[in-house]
Amino acid sequence: MKNVRQSVPSLGLMITLVGFPQISESIFTPVLPQLRRAFTVSANQVQLTMSTYFMAFAVGVLLWGQLADKWGRRPAMLAGIVLYLVGNLGLYFSQQFSILIGWRLVQALGASAGSVVTQTIMRESFRGITGAKVFARTSAAMALAPALGPLIGGAMQTYLGYHSVFATLIAMAVAVGLYALSRLPETQPRNVQSPRVHQWRVVCRLVSDPIVWGYGLLIGGINGILFSYYAEAPFIFITHFGYSAVQYGWLGLVLASASLLGALIVNHLLSFWTPEQVALRGLVFSVVASGGLILAAAWQRPVFMIGGIFLTFLGLNVALPNALNRALIGYEDVMGSASGWFSLNYYLLVSALTYGMSWLHNGAIQTLPLYMAVLSVGMLLALVGLVLPRVREDVMV
Repeated sequence: MKNVRQSVPSLGLMITLVGFPQISESIFTPVLPQLRRAFTVSANQVQLTMSTYFMAFAVGVLLWGQLADKWGRRPAMLAGIVLYLVGNLGLYFSQQFSILIGWRLVQALGASAGSVVTQTIMRESFRGITGAKVFARTSAAMALAPALGPLIGGAMQTYLGYHSVFATLIAMAVAVGLYALSRLPETQPRNVQSPRVHQWRVVCRLVSDPIVWGYGLLIGGINGILFSYYAEAPFIFITHFGYSAVQYGWLGLVLASASLLGALIVNHLLSFWTPEQVALRGLVFSVVASGGLILAAAWQRPVFMIGGIFLTFLGLNVALPNALNRALIGYEDVMGSASGWFSLNYYLLVSALTYGMSWLHNGAIQTLPLYMAVLSVGMLLALVGLVLPRVREDVMV
């Protein structure tokens, strides 16, 4: 028997649940050079802790999306957090790099519930302009959370060693679990489709929808750029420019500022433009900014590179919330399963793009800016070619 929706969850809870998976990914970045030395592996190998995270994450969003329809939103979320805690405990006690990678997969599998189940809850709890603004705020958290990760990880590694980062993740899992246990309501409405959702029909609907393709490429591409940055940036600022782990951690505030400012801009622009128009302008801005980042890298100027990174991510954070909010309009009858399949594909793209950055890693600081610029152009083409011609309302650009 399906639960009747009891109440609308708080924005603070939604931000917490959508943010902890992002922190879990980026908190690793300041310790990558240290892990490389501790486990005697190459830089390319240690970057696998980033790309493999998203491989398991992609599988997890499909699993939890379907379980959210079958069990309900609250039980699925709580089960995911428990699995996430188990993965963090495994990381803490890992003595070999291969075992570390294995527990990283478990951690990601549990953490993925925080992404897909939270987005499912938000899509069914907030609609219209209100939904767009809520997604803008939680999108800022999705960018702010990984921006805080390097700051936390850098400080913990510097003063207490890299094992303290794993201890921090364990404590975070316990805190998030208790918060969700006490405050998360069941939001699944009574009239939701039966758990026996015909998955093949859901997949066919998604695959045949160009708007889903376009927004999936945007969401996957933006997150792919974000986590490619986190995989490569330590080797630019710590190894090349000589920043300490703590100094590198403070650079997370650059991305945090970009995400917060992007959310404010989206809330303002939605009063004048459609979400598609806002997303288009954000991507155009990021393309131009990434071109400036390439020039800054050529000049070997870290301050200019930081400025280019800020502007590039500002544009991306203007585009992202609109893509998240608009991607699955019309799929309310199968929202959990649709969110799972949709998230599976864009997280596979995130994993592939993050792996692509590790594969391209060659020690040159120009590689990341070029990668970001190419992906920004690709996302702009996806929006213009797949979404704008088919939006379900008049869009005058």
